[in-house]
Amino acid sequence: MERYGKARLGKKTKDLAKELKPKEIAIIDHGDLDALGASGLVEAHVCAIVNAASSITGRYPNLGPKLLLENNVILVDNVGVEIFDRVKTGDLLRIEDGKIFCNNELVATGTLLSLEMVIQTMEQAKNNLGGEIRKFVDNTLEYAAKEKKLILEDMEMPTIHTQLTNFHTVVVVRGLGYRDDLEAISAYIEEMNPVLIAVDGGADALLEYGHTPQIIIGDMDSVSDKALLSGAEILVHAYNDGRCPGKERLDTLQVAYQVFPAPGTSEDIALLLAYEKGAKLIVAVGTHSNLIDFLEKGRAGMASTFLVRMKMGSVLVDAKGVSQLYNGRSGVIPFPVMIAAVVPILLFIALASPWRHLVRLLWLQIRLFVGGI
Repeated sequence: MERYGKARLGKKTKDLAKELKPKEIAIIDHGDLDALGASGLVEAHVCAIVNAASSITGRYPNLGPKLLLENNVILVDNVGVEIFDRVKTGDLLRIEDGKIFCNNELVATGTLLSLEMVIQTMEQAKNNLGGEIRKFVDNTLEYAAKEKKLILEDMEMPTIHTQLTNFHTVVVVRGLGYRDDLEAISAYIEEMNPVLIAVDGGADALLEYGHTPQIIIGDMDSVSDKALLSGAEILVHAYNDGRCPGKERLDTLQVAYQVFPAPGTSEDIALLLAYEKGAKLIVAVGTHSNLIDFLEKGRAGMASTFLVRMKMGSVLVDAKGVSQLYNGRSGVIPFPVMIAAVVPILLFIALASPWRHLVRLLWLQIRLFVGGI
């Protein structure tokens, strides 16, 4: 198996994905490649991926390599960081099995991964998941004890111009599945006209779907200049140690902003802002919500996320559940299957508050569901 293409190098996958051109060969250094990073490479229509590190170590069943191979992207693994010294962006490369040639000279050798190899490693990694879960839970509980006062007690919120009290609010993170989430609640957004809060690259996700964010929150490492100049209120996340990595960029752009010092992730404080400012209902799009999500994000625990969601209770609705309920497939869906899917949700709604808002969201989704039959 041979592939030819021009090389494009980058050690930060999500930044490299923005620069890649179709049919190029991406050279990365990304251990345990996550699904979000892989999806960016797939969307760039690369010819192949050459990874200096191990794309799947077996520590946990990360989803990135499988996603690449299912989309017919060649993946040569574990070639070593020396390739960054031997190849430069624009060089014409040839991949032959696990060998990388530059100008007909062998510059690196790795393992050509197959889908079968990746699936086998993922199955083996599931055996290690118990240990990862124990470490993850221990870390979460340790930091929850430290952060509970900061999260659960009154936190000083920035003064914002956007009115959130008694408004529906959608908080958008450009996480895995965000497109499905946005499509699933598109009718809800059109009819309810909620306040749109974006976390970093979530602002570009909203623009991609024809929506303009009213508030952007984050450290500004994955949001475009276009989004930052869209007129949204900007809150740059500062960490407990005083670091504020996005401040310099915003100063360069001469964009007005406020500094928002807070523990936890940017998506946590975006949800907290909506809650503390009195949002009637908060719909989360593309947020991180399970162990694999957090391991792929490189976080050792989820203390702040756990505490924030515990504080918010039923005011928070995860759009991921809605996107799973409706997948837009055509064809006849048996009525009993539809009833079986809807009844548990109705029971949950009946026990939740504010139920009337959730019913409205579900009704909008059922209309979409029926339209897709």
